Amino acid sequence: MRPAILLDDADIPSAVAAALTGGFMNNGQACFAGTRILAPQSRLDEVTAAIRAGVAALRVGDPADAATAIGPLVSERQYERVQSYIRLSSVAQEGATLLTGGEGRPDGLSAGWFAKPTVFTGVTNQMRVAREEIFGPVLVVIGYGDEQEAIDIANDTPYGLQAYVFSGDRERALRVARQIEAGTVLVNTVFGDPGAPFGGVKQSGVGREHGAYGLASYLEPRAVTTA
Repeated sequence: MRPAILLDDADIPSAVAAALTGGFMNNGQACFAGTRILAPQSRLDEVTAAIRAGVAALRVGDPADAATAIGPLVSERQYERVQSYIRLSSVAQEGATLLTGGEGRPDGLSAGWFAKPTVFTGVTNQMRVAREEIFGPVLVVIGYGDEQEAIDIANDTPYGLQAYVFSGDRERALRVARQIEAGTVLVNTVFGDPGAPFGGVKQSGVGREHGAYGLASYLEPRAVTTA
């Protein structure tokens, strides 16, 4: 769904940390979560190692505890839906490789709708896990060869609400961001500006919230025309 592009000049530890924050925000139950991490093939090992370490450091548990990073899913139905996607993504079905996480509850949690923060590698953009909305703590890593391929993969989706670009070169990141088909593209951050317009393109809806654009829908312009 929403792409998080790590360009090959990005600071991988900080970019991965940000991408995990954006991807697992609200336990993955967020319409703007960056669920597809697009990583350069040349640095894929470095990216996956940083992801594995980052996920291992996440605490799953009581959302009222300030130390908790991942809380429960909203319902049993949603928990079962997330589990079904994890099973679907397995090597035996879609062919993805489980990097971390997997089916079931995290260790130490025998009750509640807690899902393990899960990341798959070896994913292609044609797999359902990459194209469909899971709405849970499940991310995928898709490798790419060059900048243009990253842009093409990012745009190969019927949706376009939000995207993320990480790079050590601000101008390069902005150049890539301008080519992403999304209503919002965040550069080197996963936190948007509440004063900026928020809304999608393609099948991610029409209209905008926030800022002056959001206020416009509540106004009734009048026109007076003279001969």
